[in-house]
Amino acid sequence: MSGTDKAAGLLALIREGRPMTLKQQLKLTVALSIPSFVAQLSSIVMQYIDASMVGSLGANASASIGLVSTTTWLFSGLCGACATGFSVQVAHRIGAGDWEGARTVLRQSVTATLTFGLLLAIVGVSISGALPHWLGGDPSIHRDSSLYFLIYSLFLPVLQHNFLAAGMLRCGGNMRIPSLAGVMMCALDVVFNFFLIFPSRDVHLWEGMKLFVPGAGLGVEGAALGTVLAETAAAGLLAWYLFFRSPQLSLKGRRGRFLPTRDTLKRALRTSLPMGVEHAVICGAQIMTTVIVAPLGVFAIAANSFAITAESLCYMPGYGIADAATTLIGQSLGAGRQQLTKRFAYITVFMGMAVMGLMGAVMYAAAPQIIGAMTPISEIRELGVMALRIEAFAEPMFAAAIVSYGVFVGTARTLVPCLMNFFSIWAVRLSLAATLAPSMGLKGVWVAMCVELCFRGSIFLIRLLRGRWIAQVIPIGGGSKNPSE
Repeated sequence: MSGTDKAAGLLALIREGRPMTLKQQLKLTVALSIPSFVAQLSSIVMQYIDASMVGSLGANASASIGLVSTTTWLFSGLCGACATGFSVQVAHRIGAGDWEGARTVLRQSVTATLTFGLLLAIVGVSISGALPHWLGGDPSIHRDSSLYFLIYSLFLPVLQHNFLAAGMLRCGGNMRIPSLAGVMMCALDVVFNFFLIFPSRDVHLWEGMKLFVPGAGLGVEGAALGTVLAETAAAGLLAWYLFFRSPQLSLKGRRGRFLPTRDTLKRALRTSLPMGVEHAVICGAQIMTTVIVAPLGVFAIAANSFAITAESLCYMPGYGIADAATTLIGQSLGAGRQQLTKRFAYITVFMGMAVMGLMGAVMYAAAPQIIGAMTPISEIRELGVMALRIEAFAEPMFAAAIVSYGVFVGTARTLVPCLMNFFSIWAVRLSLAATLAPSMGLKGVWVAMCVELCFRGSIFLIRLLRGRWIAQVIPIGGGSKNPSE
C-alpha cells in the first residue's frame, strides 16, 4: 500500500468516528507532513537557485531582487490567505462526509480567487515603477528591481491558482500531487534560469572539449521569467489533476454553480480577511525592515536577502507540518471530534519544534557553506553567516509559532492568532531592530528578529496549551461522531 493510500485510510478513520491509537495519529501526521514539506522545500530551493544564479552576476543584481523580495512575499501571502478561506471549508466538509458540498465550495472558489488574483496583478503592475524608490534602494538597482517585480506581478493569477489547487488537494488529504508539482517547478526553474539569465557561452567539459550553450543573457529579468514560467507549468499540472483526476474533488462530468454564494464568501472572509490583513501587516513590517537595512549599503541588502532565503531551508519543515496540522484539525473538527483535534494539535506542534530545532543546529554548523554557495563576494558571505548563526537559536520557538498557527487556521478562526503575529512583529521586532541597527548594523537587525521569534513562539504555545481555542469553534459537521470523545 502506498503512502498516499495509507494516509487516505487513516483519514477515513477520522470521518467515520472510529478510535485512533497514538501510533496511527503519529503515522498520519508524518504521512501528511513529508509530501507537504517536499512541496515547501522545492519552493524555497527555487528561491535559493535564483539567488545563487543571480548572485554570480554581482552584488547589484542580488540586491535588486533582495530589495523587492519582501513585497513579493506580501503579494504571495495575500494569494495564500485568499485560497485558505476556501480550502479550510473543503476540509470541514470532507471531515463531515459532505463530498458534494466540498465540490460546490471548490467551484465557487475558482471564480472568487481568480478575480482576486487579477486585482492583485493590476495593483502590482501599477506600483512596479515606483516601488524601488519607495523602498529606499540605491538608484543603480532601481531598473532591475522594478522589472523583476513587474514580471512577478503579471503572473499573480497563476500563483493564485497554484495556492488554491494545492491547498484544496492538501485539505482533501492528497499531499503527493502538490509535492510533485513543487519538485517539477523547481527543476524547470533551474532549466529556464540556465538559458534565460546567462548569455550564450562555451562550457568547457574537459581539456580540449567545449560545448556551445545558447542563452538569452537577460540577467535579473531572466530570473523572473524563469520563475514565472516554472510556476505556470506547475499550475497546469495542479489544475488538470484537481479538476479531472482527483478522486475526492474532481469536477469532471458534474454540473454546478461557479458564482460564489453569500454564505461561501462569508465563511471564506471570516478566515481569509484576518489572515490577509495580518500578512499585509507582517510584510509591511518586513518592508520596514528592508528600509532599516537599505541605508547599511548594497552588501547588507544582499546579505540580508541571502540569509532570509537560506533560513527558509531551515523552517520549511515547520510549514510542511503546519499544512498537515491544518488538514488534520479541519477534518477532525468537521467530524465533530474535539479530543482528537487537541491530540493532533499537540502532536504536530511538538513534532515541528523537534524537527526545526535539529535543522537550526545544522544551519549553525553549515552556515559558511550555505551562504558561500549563493555568492562569491566575501563581504556578503561574512554578513550572511553571522545572520544565520544568530537565527539558529530561534528555530524551535519559530516552529511553535508556525505550526500553532496552522492548527488555528484549521479551526477557521484566525483573528486572535493574526493579532498575536501583528503585535509580536511590530511591537517587538521592529522597535528593537530600529534601536539596534544604527549601532550594530545588520547584526542588530537579526538579533531583534531572533528575540521576537522566541517571544512569538512563547505566546502561541501559551494559547495552544490553554485549550480555549477549540471551545470557540462550531464545526460544520455538527456533533461528535464518537461519544466517548
